[in-house]
Amino acid sequence: MKLLAEFVKNRRKEVNLTQKAFAERAGVALTVVRKIEQGKTNLTMEKVNLVLSMFGHELAPVNSKELAHETR
Repeated sequence: MKLLAEFVKNRRKEVNLTQKAFAERAGVALTVVRKIEQGKTNLTMEKVNLVLSMFGHELAPVNSKELAHETR
């Protein structure tokens, strides 16, 4: 979550938006942006993807067995 928090915060600042303005453009509540930037873990993937879509990214489930096999 730390990488996600840093990514969203840095990118939001790059486009010169406040948390409130960013939340409005992403279509999420201000609390969602705050929780992401604080690294909170109690968020739905749907809300996180609404925020990430602002930057052309999305999260998707990853099978840990496949991931471990790919990193070998």
